[in-house]
Amino acid sequence: MKKWLLIPAVSLMALSACGSNEEGSSETTDADEPEQTEDNETVDDVQEDEEENEALDEEPEREEVEIDYEINPAMWTVEPIEGTEADPEVVLLTIDDAPDKHGVEMAETLKELDAPAIFFVNGHFINTDEKAEQLVQIHEMGFEIGNHTMSHPNLGEISEEQQREEIVGLNDRIEEIIGERPRFFRAPFGVNTDFTKEIVEEEGMTLMNWTYGYDWDSNYMTAESIADIMVNAPELGNGGNLLMHDREWTNEGLEEIVNGLRDKGYGLLNPAQLK
Repeated sequence: MKKWLLIPAVSLMALSACGSNEEGSSETTDADEPEQTEDNETVDDVQEDEEENEALDEEPEREEVEIDYEINPAMWTVEPIEGTEADPEVVLLTIDDAPDKHGVEMAETLKELDAPAIFFVNGHFINTDEKAEQLVQIHEMGFEIGNHTMSHPNLGEISEEQQREEIVGLNDRIEEIIGERPRFFRAPFGVNTDFTKEIVEEEGMTLMNWTYGYDWDSNYMTAESIADIMVNAPELGNGGNLLMHDREWTNEGLEEIVNGLRDKGYGLLNPAQLK
């Protein structure tokens, strides 16, 4: 990668003035004048700019988070790992079918609210440069990226070879785009086969379904109705694994959902804490 040395115009003028022998200019003695490079830059300037460029090239440090929650495969809830002192009064936010039309906007809303979530990605939504860039944006905002298969099939209705391509092929594609393989897998329609589970284990992922979700139901396709049910659903409780989708009405109701859950006393689990 090329490193460009950018010197402000004011600095160039100052250097020119220091080196000028024209009448009225301020001359310096050899003892006062800093060592010059061939391009009339001082050694100190060069070293400072090189250090700045090196800092820009470095990957931002990720805060280390202790893993103290796990998935209960019987209920699909998130629970404190035995022996930890993790707060049980938490819920996990997840967004499926991203990034379709509103994924980036949903990520921006969650970012503003300091609300962590997992975005479960479909391969057919990241098959262009523009859509891949949207995935990069979501990831760079700090959100966990999960695997939701290449083309959203019912895994119980396709061959083992196709199941592998749907899962591993998407992991490869996501890694190509963001430099990381997903840690979590969610099957379309919640349908997992024994072979699916083997692949998920081979890939070192955690299998995940959900405890409740409503935004595909025609009764909850407005911002008001989806916000109300997600906050007041009878299934809501400690460790709730909340399923939402990249949809217009969910996008519009997202802020109310987050605030409503917090008003009820629930913390929002950082997926990085999840085994």
